[in-house]
Amino acid sequence: MSDQSTARLATRIAILAVACLLAPTMALTDSDGASPDMREVLVIDVTGAIGPANAAYIEKSIAEAEARNAELLVMRIDTPGGLDTSMRLIIKAITASEVPVAGYVAPTGARAASAGTYILYACPVAAMAPGTNLGAATPVQLGALPTSEPEPADSAGNGDSESSQQEPPPGEAKTRKVINDAAAYIRGLAALHGRNGEWAEQAVREGASLSAEEALERDVIDLMAPSLEALIAELDGRLVRIGETDRSLSTAGATIIELQPDWKTRLLAVISDPNVAYILMLLGIYGLIYEFSNPGAVLPGTAGALSLLLALYAFQLLPINYAGLALIALGLVLMVMEAFSPSFGGLGIGGILAFVFGSLILIDTEAAGFGISLPLILGFAGTSALVLLFVVGMALKAHRRPVVSGREELIDAVGEALSGFPGTGRVRVHGEIWSARAEESIPPGTKVRVTGREGLTLLVQPHSKS
Repeated sequence: MSDQSTARLATRIAILAVACLLAPTMALTDSDGASPDMREVLVIDVTGAIGPANAAYIEKSIAEAEARNAELLVMRIDTPGGLDTSMRLIIKAITASEVPVAGYVAPTGARAASAGTYILYACPVAAMAPGTNLGAATPVQLGALPTSEPEPADSAGNGDSESSQQEPPPGEAKTRKVINDAAAYIRGLAALHGRNGEWAEQAVREGASLSAEEALERDVIDLMAPSLEALIAELDGRLVRIGETDRSLSTAGATIIELQPDWKTRLLAVISDPNVAYILMLLGIYGLIYEFSNPGAVLPGTAGALSLLLALYAFQLLPINYAGLALIALGLVLMVMEAFSPSFGGLGIGGILAFVFGSLILIDTEAAGFGISLPLILGFAGTSALVLLFVVGMALKAHRRPVVSGREELIDAVGEALSGFPGTGRVRVHGEIWSARAEESIPPGTKVRVTGREGLTLLVQPHSKS
C-alpha cells in the first residue's frame, strides 16, 4: 500500500473517531439546537407593595430571560397590593414577554391581594402554594362601594320616574367608572388564559378572596404546588399560550437560577418608599436652609441638595398630591420666618399646622405600603415645634433683658474718675477711657455714675449721689 493511500485511510479513521465522540452530544441536542442541560428556569421574588421598584425589577428580569433564551421565568409573589400604574407596567411586560412567565404565590402564608391578583391573572401560568390566598382586588383609593339601594318599584313594576331619571352624584359616578374599568380589565386578563372571569369581576366589585384550594377548584389558577421544585416538575410538558402560539414547556432537568435585583433597583426600592422620600425631602430643605443662613458651611448644602434631588426623583415616581407638597413648603417657610423674625408664635404655629396637614395628604393613594407613617410626621412636627419654642423663648428672654450695648447701655453705668472735676475730665467706664464733664467736685479715683451723654462726652456725677 502506497504512502498516499495510507494517509487517506488514517484521515478517514480520524474523522470517524471524532464523529463517534460527537454522536452522543448531538443526540442530546433538542430541535432548537440547545442541550437539555443548558435549559434554564429563572426565579425572581416579587414581595412587598407593588411600586416602581418592582416594575423595574420585573421588566429587567423579563429582558434577561429573553436574552438568555430561558425556558421559564417564575415570579414568587407575596404582596398586599400597590400602585395601579406600576401594576399595569408589570402586566404589559408579562403579556409582551417571549419567555413564559409563571406566577407562583408562595411560600405558605403568602398572598396575592389587590394588584397581585391582576398580575397573577396576567401570567400564562398561575400557581399557588397551600395556605396562600388571593383576591380583594377593589381599587383601594376609592374606598367602599356605594351601598345605596334603588327605589322600590311600584305595583306596575316601575320605579319613581323622577328618581329613575336622576343622575348619580359625581363622586358615585366616578367610582362606578373606575370600578367598571377595573372589572373589564381583569376579565380581559382572565380571557387570555381561559380562567374564571366571573370570580375575577367579583374580586373587583365585592372584594372577594379565595384560598389556594378554592382558587384551584374554581379555575382561578392552573395548579397548586407545595414547593418551587414541585412546580417546575409539574410544568414539564405543559402547553402555555405565548402571544398567538402555544408552547410546550420542557422544564425537566433545567437549571434553576435565582435573579437578584441590581444596585440600581435596590436603590430605587429604598428611595421610592414614601417614608424615605419624605425624610430625604425634609433633610434636603433643612440642609439648604442651614447653608443659606451660614454661607460657606458646604457640607450641609451639598448633602441637602443631594437629598432633595433624590426626593424629587422619588416623588415623580409616586402619586403625589401637589397641594400637600405646597402646604409642606409653606409650613417650612413660616417656621423659618419665625426663627429669623420671631412673631412670638404666630408664624410658627401656622407653619406647624400647614406642615402636618400637608404631610398627611402628600401621598395621593391609600394603596397598602404607600402611606407616610403618622409617627414619622408627628416626630418631625414635634421636633420643629421644640425648635420654635426654643427660638420664641430666647426672643422673649431677649425682649425682657436690659440693653447691654450701644448708647442706652452707658446710662447708669459705674466708672472711675481719672482726673479732677468740676469741668471737663476723664473717666474709665467698662475698661474704656471717656471724656466726661461734671458740675461738681469729684476727686480722682472716685466712683462715678453716668447720667447722660453728649456726643463722645459723658455726663457724670458721684456714684454715691442719688
